[in-house]
Amino acid sequence: MRVLAAMSGGVDSAVAAARMAEAGHDVVGVHLALSRNPQSYRSGARGCCTIEDSRDARRAADVIGIPFYIWDLAERFHADVVEDFVSEYAAGRTPNPCLRCNEKVKFSAVLERALALDFDAVATGHYARIVDTPDGARELHRAVDPAKDQSYVLGVLTQQQLAHAFFPLGDTVKTEVRAEAERLGLSVAAKPDSHDICFIADGNTPGFLDQHLGQAPGDIVDAQGNKLGEHKGTHGFTVGQRKGLRIGTPAADGKPRFVLDISPVDRTVTVGSREELAVSHLTASKPRWCGPAPASELHVKAQLRAHGEEVAVTARLEGDQVQVSFDEPASAVAPGQAVVLYDGTRVIGSATIDTVSRVAAQHA
Repeated sequence: MRVLAAMSGGVDSAVAAARMAEAGHDVVGVHLALSRNPQSYRSGARGCCTIEDSRDARRAADVIGIPFYIWDLAERFHADVVEDFVSEYAAGRTPNPCLRCNEKVKFSAVLERALALDFDAVATGHYARIVDTPDGARELHRAVDPAKDQSYVLGVLTQQQLAHAFFPLGDTVKTEVRAEAERLGLSVAAKPDSHDICFIADGNTPGFLDQHLGQAPGDIVDAQGNKLGEHKGTHGFTVGQRKGLRIGTPAADGKPRFVLDISPVDRTVTVGSREELAVSHLTASKPRWCGPAPASELHVKAQLRAHGEEVAVTARLEGDQVQVSFDEPASAVAPGQAVVLYDGTRVIGSATIDTVSRVAAQHA
């Protein structure tokens, strides 16, 4: 097969490309230039997309013995990922930019271009597995290494996209990947992993959002509407947040407070107890299914954030919305994040969380 290997400049994508070449495929490496300013997206182990990364990817391709190109997708990435990230926070939601990048860039723009150039598939260094079924379909499954599993951010992939995807690292643990890179003579064998969020190199998300959205002061209130403090902008908060609230008045019971709700319209941030965070139900939109859309009610597991724990749920598709009820109340469910449904290790699909029903409100 003719395979386009997306090479970020890190160890995972380099080993993935090497494995595809060793398997006998006709492999071409491509580095995605996603930053408008290639110096701006890395600080230490954070970030990606610097000139240094493109050079690391090129050196890896040379060692593997495959052709190598750089594709400039900076404008597409800025429009579909960075601007989406900023606008979602402005609306009081908490987006996942890695998931959006997979949906809009790596497995949309890149895959479309690869297929137009007569490639059969795109290979990446994601930790997830693709399983071929007897009827010719392809299933997306969790990786063997639970600590590195990235199936959550790949839950937006459709059957058509999975048909043209390879994840060569899905059955491998990270330590083995680094050892393999060293055996192959890849200079990135000991290169630190990059961390979310790649376009916020210093890790200061509130500062990044301040630059793009400016400050819009408002009140921090409790569930009864009593003012407890002030803030500089609702975009500096996310549901479930505990630290950095800067509330001068302690709670009557002395327990910590958490962000319950964010309302950019009236610039209020509502906080409350851990118990008030409990959610019994959520409604999600924009579902994307890795296979056929479910025709009946599902009793499955759900993951509500990257690296989050699985929880048992009942889910059903109603029109273009997914209704999800929790077997046991879930905590810190943030609108804007994805709910990804699993049947065992298999990813069923995902949807974007819109609204939640809190247990405390139902008993009020």
